[in-house]
Amino acid sequence: MRADLRPYWLKKLYLNFRHWYAEYFLRPECASLGPFHTIMKPWYVSISGNNIHIGRCFTAIGEPGNRVEIGVWGRADGEGRVQIGDCVLMSPGSRISASDEVVLGDGVMLANGAYVTDSDWHTVHDRTRRAEQVTPVHIGDNVWLGDHATVLKGVTIGANSVVAARAVVTRDVPANVVVAGNPAKVVRELDPERGFTTRMDYFADPVELERFFDAINREVLAGNRFWRWLWSVLYPASRR
Repeated sequence: MRADLRPYWLKKLYLNFRHWYAEYFLRPECASLGPFHTIMKPWYVSISGNNIHIGRCFTAIGEPGNRVEIGVWGRADGEGRVQIGDCVLMSPGSRISASDEVVLGDGVMLANGAYVTDSDWHTVHDRTRRAEQVTPVHIGDNVWLGDHATVLKGVTIGANSVVAARAVVTRDVPANVVVAGNPAKVVRELDPERGFTTRMDYFADPVELERFFDAINREVLAGNRFWRWLWSVLYPASRR
């Protein structure tokens, strides 16, 4: 990783702008958005639709070619919902699409490109309408969806389970297991007696965590100078 050449005050200004952008443009798209969110490059995060509730300490990482997307397309005005718990992580390219109901518990992690949906969005023989049956998706606390994992309609995933990279989940997954493949099958059982360190533990004191990282930034960036940073932007080879 290249060194951050920004002076402390400039990085602080950027972080404040990033927070303002999320508050100004993304919060109004949510029915509720909890405090202490960290939405990186929020201009590459899309939130649309009704009844989207997001808990505290939400982290989303948007990138130009890998937007984070949360959308509700209900069957009628005001219908459909997404409920996202506390301390959830959505990595670049991860998506949640709800027709009726998608619920994520606390500490859920979506890796790059993970996708969760509760609908096929049209039937096999009639491509102009959805199936009448409601097939909600419920993902338990501390579940980890691996790189480009897909969770399809009607699935419930138990707490602490892991969905391997590129697995396609078409049926319920019990708690405390690892599933892999297409369709996903249990390949390993986890020992809940060992306990789990979760994102809820990491964000147990979000105020102190913010102070910690602010102190780190102040110390690490203390010697940086604005003109040196600007020159590195105008002439990237100067970083060498």
